[in-house]
Amino acid sequence: MDYEIIRINENSWRIEDTGVRFFLLTGTEKALLIDSGMRVKDARKIAEGLTDLPISLLNTHADPDHIGSNEQFEEFFMHPAEEPIYRRWGKPGAIIPIEEGDCIDLGERELEVIHLPGHTPGSIALLDVAGRVLISGDPIQVHGRIFMFGDHRNMNDYIRSLEHLEKYKDRFDEIWPSHADFPIATGTIQRLHDGAEEVLSGKVRGKRTEMHGKSIVEYDLGFSTLLCDE
Repeated sequence: MDYEIIRINENSWRIEDTGVRFFLLTGTEKALLIDSGMRVKDARKIAEGLTDLPISLLNTHADPDHIGSNEQFEEFFMHPAEEPIYRRWGKPGAIIPIEEGDCIDLGERELEVIHLPGHTPGSIALLDVAGRVLISGDPIQVHGRIFMFGDHRNMNDYIRSLEHLEKYKDRFDEIWPSHADFPIATGTIQRLHDGAEEVLSGKVRGKRTEMHGKSIVEYDLGFSTLLCDE
């Protein structure tokens, strides 16, 4: 088995899948799989081993390390701005569009959608309202590498999204990211915002490197790394 299932609390699990994690959340009536892994191709089967509740899928965004098992679902929640990226990978299924402010109710557990463009145009986070947790996807990481290079990334949008989270800051106590350290502190948002602004202003010196056959610049912020276009 090349993945690890870790129970977070009585109704939440994280599945660690070779550098990326996805989540299973349950309420009193339904279960929600948040992303479907990278190398794992049977995320639905994993989830069914943890709960008897009906399971839906939501994708935080459409990068390939988050949609590995999407074929197991005929339909799934995704921000509509992600569809071009999703279809680029040749993936099937019907998208149930979700937007900023929408709520998914699992039964005595409401999850509120927050739109965070920048890493991708339709990146979203979920606020577990009663649990006071932000499930952030990729934009917020500690000791991770945040991909900001490529034709669908936008640093200015990324900074605005981090600013957008300011109005939610009193509604969550910790952050569950998709990569690297888990959990992480809420102050990470401001640290990333300040670091991204310093990258754009030239205050942080970058190092040229290559990834996926593309020349990029790596900016080490000391606690996380931004990978950007030259």
